[in-house]
Amino acid sequence: MPVSLHLDIETALQVLFFLSVIGGILAIIVGLQSIRSGSRLMFFRKRQEMIMRGWRNIGLAVILAGVAFSLNQYARPAIYRVFPPSPTITLTPTITLTPTISLTPTITFTPTITTTPLFSPTPVIPTQYAARFTGKVTPSSNAVFSSLQFSRKIEGNLPVDPLVEFANPIDHIFGTFSYDKMTDGSQWTAIWLRGSDIVCDETKPWDGGTGGYGYTDCLLPGDQWLPGQYEVQIFLGSQFITGGKFTVTGNAPTSTRTPVPTKTPAPTITRIPSATPVPSITRTTRPTDTRQPTITAMSTLKGTPVPSSTSISTSVPDVMVVTYTGTPPSGLIP
Repeated sequence: MPVSLHLDIETALQVLFFLSVIGGILAIIVGLQSIRSGSRLMFFRKRQEMIMRGWRNIGLAVILAGVAFSLNQYARPAIYRVFPPSPTITLTPTITLTPTISLTPTITFTPTITTTPLFSPTPVIPTQYAARFTGKVTPSSNAVFSSLQFSRKIEGNLPVDPLVEFANPIDHIFGTFSYDKMTDGSQWTAIWLRGSDIVCDETKPWDGGTGGYGYTDCLLPGDQWLPGQYEVQIFLGSQFITGGKFTVTGNAPTSTRTPVPTKTPAPTITRIPSATPVPSITRTTRPTDTRQPTITAMSTLKGTPVPSSTSISTSVPDVMVVTYTGTPPSGLIP
C-alpha cells in the first residue's frame, strides 16, 4: 500500500532548511579531505584534479549555506503570498487554543432567562435537535474552538471588518471561529437566538478537517432582523463548545407587499322578456242562410212558359226554375 505524507508548507520549509545545512557541512568535509589528499600526490595532474574537486565541494557548501539562509528568512513569506493558508491548515503550536476555553466575561444573561435547559448558565442543546443528529463518529473530547467573531462578509473563512454591533438594514451575518483537533463525521450544531426565539439553526456532521477556520451564518429577510441582542451557541455533539453575542440597532425595514387585485363581480344576466303571445284569430260565425228554395214548375209549350198551376195533363215541363226567398248574408252572392 502506498504511504501518503500530509506535509504543510511550514514542515516542508523546515525539512529543506535542515537538508541544506547538512548538505553544506558534508560538502565542506569532503572538500577539505579532497584538498589534503591531492596535496600529497606526486603526480601534478592528479594533484590538481583532487585539489580542484575539493574547492568545488567547498563552493557547493557555500551555495547550500545561502540556500538555507534564504529558506529560513524569505521563503515562508514569499510562498504564503502566492499560496495563502487554506482553512484546513493545522494551527501551529503558537496559536493552538487550549481546551480550557471559557465564556468571555461580556456574556450576560437577560432577566427573561428561565430555568429551562436552553437558557441555563451553561447552555444545553434543546432536545428536538438530538433527533436530527446524523453523525456516526463520537466527537473528540480534545477539540477546541475559539470565540465567535461576527461580520457582514468573509474571505477565506476569515471575517472582514468584524463588529459586535450592526445597524439595520441587515440581511446576512457570519460568525467565524478557529478550531483544532476536530474529527470529520462528528455532529456539530449552531443555534442563533434573539432573546428566547430561535431565528436560525444548522446541525450536520463535521466535514472541515482537523484544524483551520470555519463559520456559521444566518440569512434572513431584512424585516426580520429586529433590534436587540442576539446570541449564537455552538455545540459539539450535545456539549456546548463556544458562543458569542452581538447587537442589532435601528428599526428593521418594513416589507412592501404587492396589493392583491380584488375580483370584479361579473355582471348579472338580464333576462330577455318573454314573448307576448299573439292573440288568436277569433272566427266570426256567419249567419245561417235561411233561405229555402221553392220550386216553381214552368212548362214550355211551343216556346211560351206556362205556370205550374195550370194543369195540363198532356205535357211535362222542360225547365225547373229554383227561386230562393229570404235575406242572404252579407257578402254572399247566390
